[in-house]
Amino acid sequence: MLVRIVKLTFKRENIASFEAIFENNKKKIRQADGCTFLELWQSEEEKNIFFTYSHWNSATDLENYKNSEFFKNVWQKTKQLFEDKPEAWSLIKKETIN
Repeated sequence: MLVRIVKLTFKRENIASFEAIFENNKKKIRQADGCTFLELWQSEEEKNIFFTYSHWNSATDLENYKNSEFFKNVWQKTKQLFEDKPEAWSLIKKETIN
């Protein structure tokens, strides 16, 4: 399983616009082939910093999603709202301790 974390820093005046984009598209993102989990996080200290946290069956599934027309359209709208360049990490889940 692949875990994907993306840090998104928005201009403060664009937070509501981003939240609307996410709300309108979250189900389609979660239903993408290979996506098994999706969360949106917001920094408590810096309210304009968000993270998406998602699980993917494979790197191929994530790449297919990133190359889809759906992703390209959503990303085109989202990237106009940024204050800073997004950062992303793809990680292999090694262990869960309960």
